[in-house]
Amino acid sequence: MGAGHNHGGPRPAGPGTAGAAYRGRLRAALVIAVVLLLAELAGAALTGSLALLADAGHVATDAVGIGMALLAIHVANRPGSERRTFGLARAEILAALLNALLLLGVGGYILVEAVERLRHPQEVPGGLTVLFGVVGLALNGLSLALLMRGQRESLNVRGAFLEVAADALGSLAVIAAALVIMFTGWRQADPVASLLIAVLIVPRTVRLAREAIDVLLEAAPRHVDMAGVRAHILGVPGVEDLHDLHVWTITSGMPVLSAHVVVGREALEAEGGHDRILRDLHSCLGRHFDVEHCTFQLEPHGHAAREGRLCH
Repeated sequence: MGAGHNHGGPRPAGPGTAGAAYRGRLRAALVIAVVLLLAELAGAALTGSLALLADAGHVATDAVGIGMALLAIHVANRPGSERRTFGLARAEILAALLNALLLLGVGGYILVEAVERLRHPQEVPGGLTVLFGVVGLALNGLSLALLMRGQRESLNVRGAFLEVAADALGSLAVIAAALVIMFTGWRQADPVASLLIAVLIVPRTVRLAREAIDVLLEAAPRHVDMAGVRAHILGVPGVEDLHDLHVWTITSGMPVLSAHVVVGREALEAEGGHDRILRDLHSCLGRHFDVEHCTFQLEPHGHAAREGRLCH
């Protein structure tokens, strides 16, 4: 005996994943990232600033990452098939993981180049570098405003948001380094700012990668208290025990739960008892844990012991 939402066939087309609602904002952020990339590349060429070049490299990964996010959202919201019943919703998570790997590569390059510049500092015009840094900070601030809401709901959008946030801090570092060079003449300020940009990139990237890997390994979502879920299921009238409780995430905003629920025979055989228990289970989990896609197998005592024999 079982019941759930949309688990009798392929996942239907529609808004689906959490990132789909922010497709337009991601497109706008992509345009901003491309404009900023061109500006910072021009600034790095004109000034010779490693900090600007590092920030341009980071912006390039922003643009690639946001482009992948848009592609992933498009693919993820295609209708499911008989073979891929959830469609390609996991594409968003794969894109987030690839974003993280790209950022780690950029961070490593910046670290190596910055160490070399510390040993052999180069002349950098502070005034012009400040100008490009301010432009970068303004454009990054606009992108952050566009993505602020979506990053709370979609891991894929969060990846883009974290990239832009780190880049905004990088723009601040560029400005600070240029001001130090202007007023003190200390040329090492530029590679020091580059090192700071790398330090800003790595921790956020590691956290994003860990979250994406958790989804791919089908770990329980962080916001779901497994002990609480178990207690609530056992608290439904008529439920006596449960086993094979699993909670995982298909993609951002799509947590899934399945469980075998042991129900007293009297409750199962009562008129409307089966439907009442399923309704109570779905209502409880949807209200308390925001898990609406649930599949339950209702079974009497002793059924679990026979499951192994029935499969042979």
